[in-house]
Amino acid sequence: MREFRNLICIGCPIGCDMEVTLEEGKVSEVKGNTCVRGKNYAEKECTNPTRIVTSSVRVQGGEIDSVSVKTQSDIPKNKIMKCIEELKGITLNAPVKAGEIIIRNVADTGVSIISTKTVAKTNEDM
Repeated sequence: MREFRNLICIGCPIGCDMEVTLEEGKVSEVKGNTCVRGKNYAEKECTNPTRIVTSSVRVQGGEIDSVSVKTQSDIPKNKIMKCIEELKGITLNAPVKAGEIIIRNVADTGVSIISTKTVAKTNEDM
């Protein structure tokens, strides 16, 4: 069975309009890309789409009440909701350092969730 998908490439600033042909679930042709990054993006997006997940979690005793977090690398698109579920209800104690691992192997992906910002502890004695 032949299937066609239209994509806009996000591999570089050009944003090529591409048409991808799939046969039996495999990419057989990519048209419209101006560079190899477009072809690679189209193949991955049509056969195994992945995303970087960004969110925030609460911080207790910090200068601010929450910290932004993200996956260290992209995860399968079908694992995003499980990833978000695992982040719900997490509260960290300050201080939090940028790059600190918050969850290891989130949603059984082998990828960790890390903080993207440093949050210092409040000095309540002042």
